[in-house]
Amino acid sequence: MYITIGQYYPSRSFVHSLDPRGKVIFLFLYVIGLFMCRSPLNWCLAVSVLALALKLSKVPFRLLLKGLRGVMFLIIFTVVINLFFTKDGSVLLKFGFITITDEGLITALRTFLRLCILIIMSSVLTLTTTYLALAEAIESFLKPFKRVGLPAHEIAMMITIALRFIPTIFDELEKIKLAQMSRGASFDEGSFMDKAKAMIPLLIPLFVSAFRTADNLAVAMEARCYRGDIGRTRYRKLVFERKDYSVMCLGAVFALIIAVLRFFGM
Repeated sequence: MYITIGQYYPSRSFVHSLDPRGKVIFLFLYVIGLFMCRSPLNWCLAVSVLALALKLSKVPFRLLLKGLRGVMFLIIFTVVINLFFTKDGSVLLKFGFITITDEGLITALRTFLRLCILIIMSSVLTLTTTYLALAEAIESFLKPFKRVGLPAHEIAMMITIALRFIPTIFDELEKIKLAQMSRGASFDEGSFMDKAKAMIPLLIPLFVSAFRTADNLAVAMEARCYRGDIGRTRYRKLVFERKDYSVMCLGAVFALIIAVLRFFGM
């Protein structure tokens, strides 16, 4: 299983050169507009902004599709829930306790598009931003809350480490699965309960490996006298430039246009 969230794709593109804070703000505004999308015109605008981001990032689209395929099961599960449990609208198909309505079909389609676009755009952010830059961006957003005792640096560090180890955990899961299959284990045969029980030999070693990795990381940080942000300085300081303001304005304009179009029913 290949996961793009947490990976970094080195390149010299316009998106790579942006301030990480500007990219996070743009993603936040884009998500707001994305969740307001209803009509085909709204979705065309959302896809156009996504295509522009992909063009400026120089990230291969097949790389994003591989990452999307890794979470396709969760996307399909969410779509099915919306399809079967939306009771509004005219009934299109009724089979036992399963009822599919036109409104449920439209909601499922919107959910599918929204999740796919959201995951691809989030992947563009992580693929074009290093872990340290992302940690600095998160810490800068949380820094005003340090006055009330919020450990901004520690929270930013935890989020960054979590993103960093997402692909590592999935790689470890794949290795464990191959090792169990070489011992004769089967994960695709039998009933649903049999498949669920077959996951136990995968999950237990995975949790053990994750806790061992976390312990080794903690020991390494303590050995290097890590003390959080106490006396910590930075070689490079984040500074907004004109291009960063332009990107944030693009996100704000997109959200505003979607809001106006939805207000007028377009």
